[in-house]
Amino acid sequence: MKKSERINQILRFINQKQQFTLQDLMQEFQISKRTALRDVASLEEIGAPIYAEYGRYGGYRLLNQMKLPPIYFNNQEILALYFAMQSLRSFSNLPFQVSYRTIHEKFIDVLSECQKQDIERMQNRVSFQHTEQIKESMHLEILLMAAVQNIVLKITYQNSVRTIHPIAIYVMKGYWYCQAYDMDKTAYRVFRCDRITSAEITTIQPLEELKVITKQNSHSLWKPSDNAIQFKWLINQAGIELFEQEHYPSMKLIYELENAYIIGTYEPNELGFIIKYLARLGQTVKIIEPTNLKETLRQYYRDLLENI
Repeated sequence: MKKSERINQILRFINQKQQFTLQDLMQEFQISKRTALRDVASLEEIGAPIYAEYGRYGGYRLLNQMKLPPIYFNNQEILALYFAMQSLRSFSNLPFQVSYRTIHEKFIDVLSECQKQDIERMQNRVSFQHTEQIKESMHLEILLMAAVQNIVLKITYQNSVRTIHPIAIYVMKGYWYCQAYDMDKTAYRVFRCDRITSAEITTIQPLEELKVITKQNSHSLWKPSDNAIQFKWLINQAGIELFEQEHYPSMKLIYELENAYIIGTYEPNELGFIIKYLARLGQTVKIIEPTNLKETLRQYYRDLLENI
């Protein structure tokens, strides 16, 4: 990183922290102590209002917040942003009703001619493959803001009224999903967003334990019912890669001796879903239990053959 670019980033870093040490700069920007000292001196030269505090707990303090220079992106960052924007192209619905076309036009307009040429050359060398959004999801913004602000919603989902606390939204294989806690069923659920036909804010208070739930640990809310069926499938390395690309809260990967297995549970009404999931894994998986699942999978393949 060029010194001028690093100084610009340090200005933003200390403006946010207000108080910092040389160690903070060394860790944040991966620089030596000598470089950190030189950078502090450079900050003082350009008039940054900082002063040193001596002693065991000393460091540097910013007297008041500074008016920062405009954000500048280097060529590598611009290309990285362009790559990131490509993920928006396949979605007709995005939170906050933002379209890829509008963002793309504004982005391109502010680039220099040289940067535009770099983008054009990259377009001719890089192919972006997208999974197109399959159905419209009209309530993404309210679902996302409810998750961020810990708000309980009343939704209409497949003609039934549900009271939920959204935790996170995500997209997979062309569909938007909402991870949520169903207040009526007192259970963790995943809702397909295009099947939500209405959503409105309520005054219901969320459970305290839900306020600290994140997308990473939200699966801990999932609990099988008393009727859930346990399964265990032997899986090879190719299957492990498929599992890592697509799996669900009701299943996990374990290792026993030199073998890998997918274990978990499914509800009786999810049999069709489990069979289709197994079919996608193909020959990478072998059913250990329940044994009657083998015949159901065989019947699934027989039905497919009859339609050929």
